[in-house]
Amino acid sequence: MKVQNITDIEAFFKVVDACKGRVELVTGEGDRLNLKSKLSQYVSMANIFSNGEIPELEIIAYEKEDTDKLIGFMINGGQ
Repeated sequence: MKVQNITDIEAFFKVVDACKGRVELVTGEGDRLNLKSKLSQYVSMANIFSNGEIPELEIIAYEKEDTDKLIGFMINGGQ
C-alpha cells in the first residue's frame, strides 16, 4: 500500500510498533526494510525524511489487522 503525507512521524511509528506482524518499507531500489526495527526506522527516515514530512512511502503489512491499523492512521491521524 502507498501511504502519503505523513506529518506526524512519531505517531506513524507508534502505529507500526503496535502492529503484530511484519511491516516493511519498500525502497526505491526495491529493497524491503523491516519498519519494526528501530535501526531500520532511523535509516529509512534519514534517507526519505525531508522538510518534516514524508510525501509517499510504499508499505507492506502482512497481517490484515495491521493493514487496517495503518489505513486507520492515514484516514484519522496521518495528515
